[in-house]
Amino acid sequence: MSAATLTEPTVTSSPRHQETQRKRRTRPRPIVWLRYSILSVFALLWIGVPLWMLLVNSFKREGEAAQLSLALPTEWAIDYNYGAVFTEGNYLTGLRNTLLVTVPTVLVVLLLGSLAAWGYARSSKRLTQFFFYLCALSILLPPAVIPTIFILSTLNLDGSLWGYALMNIGTRLGFVIFLTTGFIRGMPTELEEAAAIDGATRLRTFFSVLLPLLRPILFVAAVIMVIGVWNDYFFALLLLRSAENATLPLTLFQFASSSFIGVKWNFVFAHVVMTSLPLILVYLVAQRQVLAGLTEGGLKG
Repeated sequence: MSAATLTEPTVTSSPRHQETQRKRRTRPRPIVWLRYSILSVFALLWIGVPLWMLLVNSFKREGEAAQLSLALPTEWAIDYNYGAVFTEGNYLTGLRNTLLVTVPTVLVVLLLGSLAAWGYARSSKRLTQFFFYLCALSILLPPAVIPTIFILSTLNLDGSLWGYALMNIGTRLGFVIFLTTGFIRGMPTELEEAAAIDGATRLRTFFSVLLPLLRPILFVAAVIMVIGVWNDYFFALLLLRSAENATLPLTLFQFASSSFIGVKWNFVFAHVVMTSLPLILVYLVAQRQVLAGLTEGGLKG
């Protein structure tokens, strides 16, 4: 028998049949609608209600805001509350100090962390791998507070913004190394070998070849670090002792505890909104890059 007789005849469907099958595949099932509905309700209760409570109480007077209700204010006090954040809450001072700490920390950690991750990813020596796991272990272990204060005092940086920035750099370097090393291990080495054949140095290879490829994962790491450094309160309280060097979480704490009568919740809510507003704006602008970086990082891993 010939090969033509052994092959089964190809069944072709009509365009109407294909359209019907396509609609069946794309038709949402009831279980999918139920899943989306449950997730939407959960997101509304878990995220939407606290945000609404925070925002609406920042518009109220002191007595009404102390009730912590979700109702709209009977008397609006937007200009009074937010004006007090700038005049009495030292918001601009806290914003300046937070930026002076966050921006250098993120830039230095991304540069040093990606360079170290490149060395760890391309080396097979046991000693190098030991130091890699040691850096990864720093993610789990809490920073040593007393030795940190002793070292900063020795360097005459205790209580300064630069000392606080150095502490943030040291404690967050392991996270970027761990995150970026796995990403680089999934990259082919042929690109680096081609750059070396063309006469590029190691630094030139890194900045011209690897760094553009690392941009998505470094962007995700930068967003995570910005959130951590921006909202850090514990170490800022220990290392920054003067009001002139206070960051936004410290100015919020000082503003909330300045009254002898009690907490003025209208001012506190307004300060929290202004403290979170820069991060929210950054996320709204860069959310596509964050999702792209997470997706690409997952595919690389």
